[in-house]
Amino acid sequence: MQDAQLKAAPTAGERYTPGQRLRLILVLGVLIALGPLTVDMYLPALPAIRDDLMTTEAAVQLTLTGTLVGLSVGQLLIGPLSDAVGRRRPLLIGVAVHIVASIGCVLAPDLAALGGMRVLQGLGAAAAAVVAMAVVRDLFVGMAAAKILSRLMLVMGAAPVLAPTLGGFVLALVSWRGVFVVLAVFGVAIMVMAAAMLPETLPQERRRRGGPLGTLRDCSRLLRDRPYVGLILVAGLAMASLFAYVSGSSFVFQQVYGLDEQQYGVVFGLGAVGLIIATQCNVRLLRRFGPAQIMTGALLGGTLSGLGLLLCALTGFGGLVGLLVPLWLVLAACGLALPNAPALALSRHGEAAGTAAALLGAVQFGVAAAAAPLVGVLGTGATSMAVVIAGGMAAATLVALLVVRPWQVEAAPTGEGTVPH
Repeated sequence: MQDAQLKAAPTAGERYTPGQRLRLILVLGVLIALGPLTVDMYLPALPAIRDDLMTTEAAVQLTLTGTLVGLSVGQLLIGPLSDAVGRRRPLLIGVAVHIVASIGCVLAPDLAALGGMRVLQGLGAAAAAVVAMAVVRDLFVGMAAAKILSRLMLVMGAAPVLAPTLGGFVLALVSWRGVFVVLAVFGVAIMVMAAAMLPETLPQERRRRGGPLGTLRDCSRLLRDRPYVGLILVAGLAMASLFAYVSGSSFVFQQVYGLDEQQYGVVFGLGAVGLIIATQCNVRLLRRFGPAQIMTGALLGGTLSGLGLLLCALTGFGGLVGLLVPLWLVLAACGLALPNAPALALSRHGEAAGTAAALLGAVQFGVAAAAAPLVGVLGTGATSMAVVIAGGMAAATLVALLVVRPWQVEAAPTGEGTVPH
């Protein structure tokens, strides 16, 4: 098919009615929520888990790292598989693994068992994450994809808001193990919804037939695309800043500033408000600016805010409020960068959307997995959290300017869409 024909032909998503598009966004939003809920809901329980299982703060934070490792590795496995067999089957199997692992967390007798089950939880949640991203690329390209991802980022922002708050309420009633009961029930609900409402968006004629060698060829081609590699690194480093906050905030807010579990859940939720607002402002900004422009501006603003955060952490200026203001600005910057970097990356490779989404997700959660325990290693204080957050944003900005070179990236590349059936 020639480029001119591709530009003229609407994608499958563009042919959706408003009602169909809304239903798709709702289903994908529920899938996207599984990862953040799995990661964040038990955060208020980290001190309780430490005490109950008689371990250390750094060791407990490794259970968070295990989840992120599972999310990263799982996407590398499930992405190419979904390109070969379609989106639905890997999704349903992955969610089933998540349900079983959640039950295993409830029954875990020690930290080692809990850590192992958390890795399996991450593997299961990876199926939901990579399939949701691949479905977006199956149906939309360019700015249309960025707008859909901005709507999904609302869920990515709302899930961290709800997760620790919900976790705090659960902990007020039961022990930390009750959090994983809730996650198991949520997994069952996701499986039912996906089975009933998500169409297969990758028809037989577009599935990859090359087997493992074909997957390696796809990966090799993707990794030779400099802007794509830069964009997934940008997404990963921005996610690292976000998860440095996720992993460190429980100890910083509860032990340094004396908040209880419920207060922490509220403060954590308020911290995501900037992220949510930014993701929705992104839809409006896309009417005037390209995704690359928005991403670059957000990264520069996030870097400056991160440096301000570090300064407040080092000096103690403003107390808790002084820490929260620049922190919220960093989260807002993530809310603008995270929809646009993936949209630009995935729009470059519609022929292997599952593999492209898998590499994107693996890098995002892999870099985040490295950042999460780093906060604990540096001391679990406000300064160590600020160092990792500011470092992640600064590194993302450098990669964007030196590797992606956003002024050279097409704002709205085109590609093939598919028709769900």
